[in-house]
Amino acid sequence: MKIDTAEFIISNSDVSKCPKEPLPEYAFIGRSNVGKSSLINMLTNNKNLAKTSSKPGKTQLINHFKINSNWFLVDLPGYGYAKVSKHTKQVFQKFITEYFEKREQLVCAFVLIDIRHEAQKIDLEFINYLGEAEVPFCIIFTKADKISKGKIGQHIAAYKKQLLANNWEEMPPHFVTSSQDGTGRDTLLEYIDEVNQSIFNNTDFV
Repeated sequence: MKIDTAEFIISNSDVSKCPKEPLPEYAFIGRSNVGKSSLINMLTNNKNLAKTSSKPGKTQLINHFKINSNWFLVDLPGYGYAKVSKHTKQVFQKFITEYFEKREQLVCAFVLIDIRHEAQKIDLEFINYLGEAEVPFCIIFTKADKISKGKIGQHIAAYKKQLLANNWEEMPPHFVTSSQDGTGRDTLLEYIDEVNQSIFNNTDFV
């Protein structure tokens, strides 16, 4: 897939105010400081599309970007560490779960995980939540340029072991990416394109 246009549409914390257009949506979410904004900018080939920051927890709203005028990329707040009040964090969680459970246009959630670290409890808990809520999702391992290929394989195997131990039948679809050198960009965009084609051929979508 070639991305010709990437346009910011709206930011809000109310799922009912998200765009009404019946276009497929792909939501990106992960722990704070996982490199989400950098990944979004790399995928869209626009370094200024999503705001990046050295401070974790920069994204605090549901951000919709229309891609090629026929699908939405949705940038969601990170879960886990963020320098916000306890009340604010509770609000984050409420509208995040409402988005996943109510948004009919959502066709896939991408859970971002820093490949440098071994399986983290909070990531596993969030993955299990998506499974229980029956939300289609894939895992995107980020920052692949920071460790060796051998370590990448070991850490993915560790996640697979943990998930299988939690009654998952198989490892969810996953991608290995790097915002620095573009690793995984074409593969991920091809996956989105394939899903979009199957949806556009299905007149019953939304």
